[in-house]
Amino acid sequence: MPIKRVWAPRIDFSVLRHELKLPQEFPPQALHEAEAAAGATALPPADLLAVPFVTIDPATSKDLDQAMCLSPRPGGGYRVRYAIADVAAYVQPGGALEAETWVRGQTIYLPDGRAPLHPPVLSEDAVSLLPDVIRAAVVWTIDLDADGATVAIALGRARVRSRAKLDYVGVQAAADAGRLPEPIALLPEIGSLLAARAAARGAVNLPLPDQEVEPSGSGWQLVLRAPSAIEEHNAQISLLTGMAAAELMLSGRVGLLRTMPAPKPEAVTKLRAAAASLGIAWPPAATVGAVVAAVDPGSPRGAAFLDQAADLLRGAGYTAFDGAAPAETGHGGVGAPYAHVTAPLRRLADRYATEVCLALHEERPVPAWAREALPKLPKDMSETDRVASAATRGAISLAEAMLLRERVGEVFEAGVVDVDAPGKKTPGGTVAIDDPAVRAHCTGELPLGERIQVRLTLADPARRDVQFEKA
Repeated sequence: MPIKRVWAPRIDFSVLRHELKLPQEFPPQALHEAEAAAGATALPPADLLAVPFVTIDPATSKDLDQAMCLSPRPGGGYRVRYAIADVAAYVQPGGALEAETWVRGQTIYLPDGRAPLHPPVLSEDAVSLLPDVIRAAVVWTIDLDADGATVAIALGRARVRSRAKLDYVGVQAAADAGRLPEPIALLPEIGSLLAARAAARGAVNLPLPDQEVEPSGSGWQLVLRAPSAIEEHNAQISLLTGMAAAELMLSGRVGLLRTMPAPKPEAVTKLRAAAASLGIAWPPAATVGAVVAAVDPGSPRGAAFLDQAADLLRGAGYTAFDGAAPAETGHGGVGAPYAHVTAPLRRLADRYATEVCLALHEERPVPAWAREALPKLPKDMSETDRVASAATRGAISLAEAMLLRERVGEVFEAGVVDVDAPGKKTPGGTVAIDDPAVRAHCTGELPLGERIQVRLTLADPARRDVQFEKA
């Protein structure tokens, strides 16, 4: 897994925390409800303790939403069991804790800490699918045929026990050595089948590298880390579950979809030009998905291309419906209807969407508290998505400005990946330099799709801004 690290001086991220008004301590009543629920919530009667679930997460994670067990399906194909932490069993409808989760919306991450959606007594303990303890879960059972097509969907509440807390690095090493643990031995096989099916239906899967700011001695590292193959396979299981949830909700005519329009042709044309500037091969007949899949996300130019490709997938939102399916049900990145149900510890909407799916599958009325929340969730999630994006973008921009502040005046080679719309007083666009891997605005008449020389004119940590000019 390629990793590129660049060191920056110590950075104070508290300005971002204050600027974004991130919540700090939980209100006393919300915390009291969480502590009471942690000690008194009854586990479901259904027993799946014999199923050897395991979790796969970053090594330091404690808020473990998902555990999986993959096996051959009787009669051929595959059986995917996916256990999701049963957050709804611990959050009282109408209580102070539920109200506080609506204020937060989702867990917001910064390099020096996070603002969690739920108190740690739940998210990192009583509800988290930690190993060797019995937990409440909503378990999805999805049967696939030999080609990876879904043939049956079931779900229900159950007691589960994870056998191990695995991390991506260790699982990838085990996969490379051919020694994956039995519960996930089929993960590469199933993940590859699902990815091939996604490509066939026109999905655009962006294996975006994580650009993270990590502490390092007396300073911070700006780290460009490509996702491993196991992370991509793991993501396919989550996508499979999200598509199963969307299918249930559309069939039941009530629910909450994650929607996104298909990429616009003019955006694809612009991305093709960006590929040329970055040396990314784009055969004449290749689809966007095929080109993206062939890019090395661990290289600076590959990362810049994927970052630019993310512009294709704009307009994502949540669409609530009750009584009839919405006019637009698709997700341009997934290539199919899709819903968020697999991260309820970290994302508010998943708790309510999961409850809808449970009711529909069990052919009972959707609980009023979940149904009444649906039309309010799109606005709330849109706002918290904006804050989460601003936190990530702000942290990276601050690190980039700190990293480059002593290099103002230097000339870099860059690829022109975008140009501003005509009519601006000062022409310009976006360029990508290789070392460090930074995309930033550049003034001048820029030839889209070509490589040029640019001069760094500004690297201001206070404004979190980096700018170039055509040299």
